[in-house]
Amino acid sequence: MKKLLLAGAVALFGLSNAQMSKGDWVISGNTGLGFNTQSSKVKVNGESEDGPKISNFSITPSVGYFVIDGLAVGIDLGFNSNTLKQDGDKVTNSTFSVMPTATYYFQTGSKFIPFVGAGIGYASNKTKYSFANSIIDPLLFDGDTTTDGLAWKAKAGVTYLATQSLGINLGLGFDQFYTKDTYYNTEVKTTTSNFGVNVGFSYFIKAKAQKSDK
Repeated sequence: MKKLLLAGAVALFGLSNAQMSKGDWVISGNTGLGFNTQSSKVKVNGESEDGPKISNFSITPSVGYFVIDGLAVGIDLGFNSNTLKQDGDKVTNSTFSVMPTATYYFQTGSKFIPFVGAGIGYASNKTKYSFANSIIDPLLFDGDTTTDGLAWKAKAGVTYLATQSLGINLGLGFDQFYTKDTYYNTEVKTTTSNFGVNVGFSYFIKAKAQKSDK
């Protein structure tokens, strides 16, 4: 009976130790909880009118390599899109980013592993306008604009180890995107900030199989 309990304890402890040692890899995919559609209705003097409908979606696949125990450096690819629709008019705003990042996992000896991370890189934003029923002349304003610039991000959260290799992530993320343009000899600087909750997964890969004792 004691041997059975000891074996169970060793198995449970082994489950809490994911592959987060120097030379290991981690592959992650996180999506924002902004994956939804928002609508509204405005009522004035007994008359109601539909407000704009807004849909959002974001996803961030990433890969990291553990340069030391607990610290993974790698690349995050980010995509975020939001669309506003009203009375046949539509504006779609899409941002794509490429960011070198560093993430540190705190070894706790349990299945809950806190982490913090940050990154800085490049982002490109594309805005597409479509005015179907607006009083604005669609021939003049239909089309799209593209800007690019510096972006950075910070994140923190916890990974729950469902198995020794597979973790479920829950965390908070903040990112900013800077652009600078010149219109009619006037410099225009724009800063876009996003803050939200992220859920996803991480898969930890051992660099090489451990040798069994003979």
